Amino acid sequence: MMKPIWALCTVMLATAPAVAATPRDILTNAAFSARDKAGALAQIAQAEAGANAVLARTPGDREAQLTKAMAIGYRAKLNRSRADAIDARDRFDALAAAAPRDPEAQAIVAGWHIDAVSQLGGFVAGAALGAKKATGLAALDRSVALGGGRALFPGIAALLRLSLDGSDPKARGLAEAAVKGSAPTAIDRVMQRSATAVLVPIRAGDARAAQALAKQLLPFGRVAR
Repeated sequence: MMKPIWALCTVMLATAPAVAATPRDILTNAAFSARDKAGALAQIAQAEAGANAVLARTPGDREAQLTKAMAIGYRAKLNRSRADAIDARDRFDALAAAAPRDPEAQAIVAGWHIDAVSQLGGFVAGAALGAKKATGLAALDRSVALGGGRALFPGIAALLRLSLDGSDPKARGLAEAAVKGSAPTAIDRVMQRSATAVLVPIRAGDARAAQALAKQLLPFGRVAR
């Protein structure tokens, strides 16, 4: 069964892989810059290998655990792999349980559930994967509440909500909060640009265009498959 993960899922430093790119840098560059499936999968594999190398030295490294889980989730999305999707879900849940006030972990759990529902529909996503819209939206709200005013969290929340419903009543406020939020990292700035873009169809009252654009602006939304 297929499982398109958000993976937001997902999500972090959207910088082109520079000289000493970390596994997370590579993964995020793939999520927001890749345009073809083969290239995206190659970058995902590279990021996962880097995370595995860190975990071989330091098994408890949370950043490496998170990067590995995200890589599995992204691969699940591109390959429509149920096994990888469930593996990623279990890893995300464990990371969120270990640090319940980590807004990033909450956003990634939210992305897993919402992306599955958006791509497969509520019934299939629930039956095949255990994905639930309500669980995703609750985690999404927690991520925004815990996010400390960073642009990332309301930005990804706006996109994920719009991916489900182009007329979501909370999306506009979230996108506007992202535009005004702090942007300490590259991914925050990516989310600010995405929020600015999606506000155009929102303000024009074009729900269909808002939903289509939000889906494109989420990780791997522009990869031809």
